[in-house]
Amino acid sequence: MEKKVFSRTKGLTEVFMRYCPGCGHGVIHRLVAEAIEELGVRKRTIGIAPVGCSVFADEYFNCDMIQPAHGRGPAVATGMKRVKPDCIVFSYQGDGDLASIGMAETVHAAARGERITIIFVNNAIYGMTGGQMAPTTLVGMKSTTSPFGRDPRVAGYPIKVCELLSTLEAPSYLARVSVHKPANVIKAKKAIKKAFQVQIDDLGFSLVEILSQCPTDWFVTPLQAVEYVEKAMVPFYPLGEFKTPEGKKEPAKAETKMAVEKG
Repeated sequence: MEKKVFSRTKGLTEVFMRYCPGCGHGVIHRLVAEAIEELGVRKRTIGIAPVGCSVFADEYFNCDMIQPAHGRGPAVATGMKRVKPDCIVFSYQGDGDLASIGMAETVHAAARGERITIIFVNNAIYGMTGGQMAPTTLVGMKSTTSPFGRDPRVAGYPIKVCELLSTLEAPSYLARVSVHKPANVIKAKKAIKKAFQVQIDDLGFSLVEILSQCPTDWFVTPLQAVEYVEKAMVPFYPLGEFKTPEGKKEPAKAETKMAVEKG
């Protein structure tokens, strides 16, 4: 008798995905969809799909979805969570959207400890708009706006988002994973589920950064893209958990001390 070991998650719609061959978005979509379904929160989940390759996400996730302006995902997610505190709210964003035009929204949502979850896809390039250099583009990496490779004297160095946000007090869960190998995909799902569980438990802000392949805008084959993630991206963007609820300290109560001048 045959035993069914895998089935399509109800967290995804039955719509054919338009992502390029070898792109990591499809895998990441499935992991997010499985997480909200397995945690039993899909019917009260609201997803935010800003501008970028993630703009198509509203077609694929089988939950309520909203499309905000470029970079405003965390701000819209904040509004939705505050108005609908019983809902599970996530913002699905690329590196250009999150770490460039939306950097202020990202940092301040994290600093406030907003009870939202951000799924941050880092493929080190602007995917949808033609392959321009992103805030996460590696030094020496070529793009349409850095044809000779990123020069730190001109464009500065890539931004490490997890390390940056880990300096803040409020975030509860920050992790970086990848989807370039099966073993990493399994770890990525665990991190995504943990991030959503942090929100379910009302523990604060959570973000999972996911290193992903972009063969089309890297001008390589899908197999070469996987190798690039392994040999170039992972050494610069180390994988792991940067902040967890277990290691988070409760903020000390502010005390106001007034100096009394003696006459």
